[in-house]
Amino acid sequence: MVTVITGASRGIGLELARHLSASGRQVLGTHRGPVPEDGPGIDWHPLEVASPESHGALSQHLDGVPVDLLICNAGIYLDKSENLAEGYPPEMWAQVFETNVTGVFLSVQSLLPQLQQSGHGKIAIISSQMASHTRAPGRSYIYRASKAAVLNLGRNLATDLKGLGIAVGIYHPGWVQTDMGGPSAALTPGEAASGLADRFEALSLNTTGCFETWDGHAHPY
Repeated sequence: MVTVITGASRGIGLELARHLSASGRQVLGTHRGPVPEDGPGIDWHPLEVASPESHGALSQHLDGVPVDLLICNAGIYLDKSENLAEGYPPEMWAQVFETNVTGVFLSVQSLLPQLQQSGHGKIAIISSQMASHTRAPGRSYIYRASKAAVLNLGRNLATDLKGLGIAVGIYHPGWVQTDMGGPSAALTPGEAASGLADRFEALSLNTTGCFETWDGHAHPY
C-alpha cells in the first residue's frame, strides 16, 4: 500500500515524505517543480492539483494500487502582503481557491478507488488555524477564506466517506519554519512532521471529521 502526499517537493510536504519513508511506508510524493535530490526512498510523480487531466494521469499511474493514506498538503499563500484599499485582485482569489480547495477535492475524487481498495483508507487535509472562526485578526482574506473552505470540505467529506470505511482528518500543522512560515516560526519542519504523522496514525472512523493541531489538541472550528 502507498501513502500519497501532494505538494511534497518542499516545506512540510517534503519533511512528511522523508519522515514517513524513513518509518517504512511506501511514499509517492507529487511535485510541480524540480524533484529534491535529498528525498531517498520517495517515488515522485508530477501533479498540477488544479488540473483534472493531471489528476487523471496520477490515478492511471496508481491504477490497481491500494492507497492507505492520502495527505492533501499542496497549498499556496499569495496575499500575505496585500492591502484592503487596492489589493486582493479577483485573479488571486481564483488561483488560491483553485489550489487550496479545488485541488484537495480533485485529489480525493481521483484517488477514491485506490483509497477504497486499501480497505481502511485515510485522508489527511492540511488546513490551518487561520480557518477557524475563532481567529479573526484581519488581513490575508484569501488564504483565510480558502482554509476555512477546505475545513468545511473535509468535514463534509468525512460524513460522505464514513460509509465507505474512509476516515478524514483536518489538521493545523503549527507555525513552521518553511518558506511560508518564515525563519522566526516556532516549529522546525521535522517537529511538525513527526507530530502530524502521529495524528494520521491515530485517525480512525471514530474520530473522522476532526480538526486537530499538530500536537494532538482539538481545534475550534
